[in-house]
Amino acid sequence: MHTPPDTIHADPTPPHRINLGLQGGGSHGAFTWGVLDVLLQDRRIDIEGISGTSAGAMNAVALAHGFAQSLGKPQTDAREAARESLAAFWNGMVAMGALSNAQRAPFDLLFNRAGGQHSPASLWADAMTRAWSGAVSPYQSNPLDLNPLKDFLERHVDFERLADLKELKVFVVATRVSTGKAEVFSGKRLTADAVMASACLPMVFQAVEIEGDHYWDGGYSGNPAIHPLIYSCDSRDILLVQINPILRDKLPTNASEIMDRLNEITFNSALIAEMRAIDFVKRLLLEGKLDPTHYKDVLMHRIDGGEALEAFSAATKASTDGKLIHTLFELGQDHARQWLGKHHDALGVSSTLNIARDYLDDLRVPVRKNRDAPAA
Repeated sequence: MHTPPDTIHADPTPPHRINLGLQGGGSHGAFTWGVLDVLLQDRRIDIEGISGTSAGAMNAVALAHGFAQSLGKPQTDAREAARESLAAFWNGMVAMGALSNAQRAPFDLLFNRAGGQHSPASLWADAMTRAWSGAVSPYQSNPLDLNPLKDFLERHVDFERLADLKELKVFVVATRVSTGKAEVFSGKRLTADAVMASACLPMVFQAVEIEGDHYWDGGYSGNPAIHPLIYSCDSRDILLVQINPILRDKLPTNASEIMDRLNEITFNSALIAEMRAIDFVKRLLLEGKLDPTHYKDVLMHRIDGGEALEAFSAATKASTDGKLIHTLFELGQDHARQWLGKHHDALGVSSTLNIARDYLDDLRVPVRKNRDAPAA
């Protein structure tokens, strides 16, 4: 499904440049697709850089592919090409999910780690779990290192052309196994292998080797990584598209709920740490303890799909059902329109995300009131 261009926001004034941080979250990344679709239609906004992890990395390269394909084609609108590229990617995911159960199971697990109780991915995961309890690793259970999503990705994204793209900066993050640190791939290092490394779950697939080093899922070290957008981009505005909830009021009690919440906490921990660092620098700038000519006062914003996505079970993170994917897409569109209607005028002026309230704890030393803008 692909909606026609939105002409409501055809603004003659120069667009405001922003950077995007895209979280991973399996098929829930279709929510992010909806957000990106609306942002690309809004002529008041220009995207300078994108940092993505796992499904967020896939969204990032699919969008950038559209921009890259439009280069040298004066009749081609880069924004529309990007929208079409994202639509082709996600519709391709749906088509891939329509394969037979035997074909789909490894694809589902590669795209995420959850599945419905009776889904092919769940049944395969159950078998894999029993194997793991016997100390069987992916190097034994998947000795050929089958990677169906890599072939799919290479068919949909021209990474060679992407490497030469100057109009949009793309950063994909994976975790280096040897150090546990985040590795940022961009420019000519941004390959299909880098994206697959960003989505490599270590108990399902073998570590991805790149330039002699091995990598696992980027969510362990940055989901997404914010620092490339601070240090390698000019715009102060960073819009986070969050699809993993920070807060859950209900105590998980069964095995699947516990594992799902554990994954959410694990894959949000690096983001919370970066938010703490951003808050610390902003406080020091406010108190006059840092030179503003050397430190960027980042303006943080967020389109939060976490609360809305709580209505969808963890099993849906691995579903490629067409109805679900397009429901999430439309939900993302709605949230993006609401955010733009409420917060567009704050771009370049003030943060719309209350970092202290939403990400930090009681150990944070209070500073002057009214420093943070109201939460999104």
